[in-house]
Amino acid sequence: MAFQDFDLITEKRKNDRKQKLKRRIAIGAVCTIVIIGLIGAAAFVIVSNNNEEESELNDHNKKSPPSSSKGSPNSNSNQISVAEKLVKTICDITDYKDKCETSLDKEVKKDPKIAQPRDVLKLAIGVAADELNKALNKTKDLNFLTDKEKGAYEDCKKLLDRAKDDLGNSSSHVGSIDMNKLALSSSDLNSWLSAVISFQGACLDGFSEGKLKTEMQSAFQDSMEYVSNSLAILSQLGSVVSSALKEGANRHLLSTDDKGLPEWMNDEDRRMLKAADDKPTPNVTVAGDGSGDFKTISEALKAIPQKYDGRYVVYVKAGTYDETVLIEERMVNLTLYGDGSQKSIITGNKNFVDGVRTFQTASFAVEADGFLGKAMGFRNTAGPEKHQAVAARVQGDRAVFVNCRFEAFQDTLYALAHRQFYRSCVISGTVDFIFGDAAAIFQNCIMNIRKPLDNQQNIVTAQGRMDPRETTAIVLQGCQIKADDSLAPMKDNFKSYLGRPWKEYSRTVVMESEIDDIIDPEGWMEWEGDFALSTLFYAEFNNTGAGANTDNRVKWPGYKKISRDEASNFTVDSFLAGNWISGINVPVQRGLYN
Repeated sequence: MAFQDFDLITEKRKNDRKQKLKRRIAIGAVCTIVIIGLIGAAAFVIVSNNNEEESELNDHNKKSPPSSSKGSPNSNSNQISVAEKLVKTICDITDYKDKCETSLDKEVKKDPKIAQPRDVLKLAIGVAADELNKALNKTKDLNFLTDKEKGAYEDCKKLLDRAKDDLGNSSSHVGSIDMNKLALSSSDLNSWLSAVISFQGACLDGFSEGKLKTEMQSAFQDSMEYVSNSLAILSQLGSVVSSALKEGANRHLLSTDDKGLPEWMNDEDRRMLKAADDKPTPNVTVAGDGSGDFKTISEALKAIPQKYDGRYVVYVKAGTYDETVLIEERMVNLTLYGDGSQKSIITGNKNFVDGVRTFQTASFAVEADGFLGKAMGFRNTAGPEKHQAVAARVQGDRAVFVNCRFEAFQDTLYALAHRQFYRSCVISGTVDFIFGDAAAIFQNCIMNIRKPLDNQQNIVTAQGRMDPRETTAIVLQGCQIKADDSLAPMKDNFKSYLGRPWKEYSRTVVMESEIDDIIDPEGWMEWEGDFALSTLFYAEFNNTGAGANTDNRVKWPGYKKISRDEASNFTVDSFLAGNWISGINVPVQRGLYN
């Protein structure tokens, strides 16, 4: 469906539609976006829901004077009527229709000059931002008694500050959308809006089950639902534009440069991704032996100028750096590269059992956008008996890791939010060792399943999508899923699975990967009872290996063996809106391999 202005509807078109409605060929609100990007401009039309609405509109037009002075009561009333019809039609596609209509009707009455769907989308995002602020104000009145609860609330405030930034970016971006590039714009907006839900979910995850967590969930319910409505409106616009573009001559969803690289990467980023062995000139060098500019990575990061144009490069010489490293939000477009994933290593041992919140256990964390990590190792050495102990937490948008290694046991890699791409990396762990709610693709990576505690089972992924509108998932493409050397001799003593549903709409896709016999024939594991088994989306496509046979896979409603066309929706081009080219030493597969 798509939308156009009532003002652009000619009398002839009205009559044509009226006849079609009488013949009952068109029922409901039909929207059509015509992309004139191929010929010049875009126009929007809204079709009435039924004959009665069409007749009323015609009668209204007949009764209205030929012209009215600007700002007159009749003129204002007409504008509100048109805007309200636009809101009603758009809200019909959302999951929370009443909230959508009620909130946007209020906004329309304040500013009735609403003519296009993107105007409504901007209003919807503004409402979501207001609701998030209301939720934060509600939480100020809650009682946080223990140090753990107070700490979790501090994490919340930090996460929600980023959520507010993402809503602000979304609102600003909507007003300047180029309809010829809506597919690319939609990718940004989907990432930001989905992350708002992800951050709120991560906030709630910091609290133990009980009254306080229930009160927090209640406080944020409206906010999440309003963001969901914004995603619904956006998805409708984006899907129709994509369909229209597919009918065009070149059938490309994205504009790219002559090298086919993603538009959101600048020239320096592109050059650096092209070659794994290309070591750019560093701004600073870190060396534990004193031969560099700094002895610790944290010291080097603190020295980054507050304002820096271009990509800032930190080279980490071989060594083990026992420190908690945080790439702060201000450190955008940072490159961190080492001498190899088993040579330049960041390590730590913070863990849940010792009283540290999972969010804060990460040895390494990326909160800034545009991060690029190469040839680095990230470890948490707490051990399986310490339960949640994160090696790396990643939540900055457009994060890229190449030839890196992530080692821990439970919860090794926290892919928390936004768009992430991992190429030729090794991820080792036991329970839920890749988890989070990012839109993350792991390509040509090795998932190394380690020996867990005697009473544990291994689970590779635990994806945390909370809302069906979020454009998030964990995608494993061209990967190898195998037993670590510590597990291989005794692999029959432990069951291992591809994933389990951490949240209600958990989504994970394993495609074109080699699955060893370490994976149980059922493939996937329940979280608790029948929780999420109907709402999750777990899919497999064209996998190989002794563990890839799907004959005995789970029979859940949400489990799918998908087709080639369905699998193509989860490739780098489609899912991350990253139109990549195979590099010299770091090839990036843009579509399916076969």
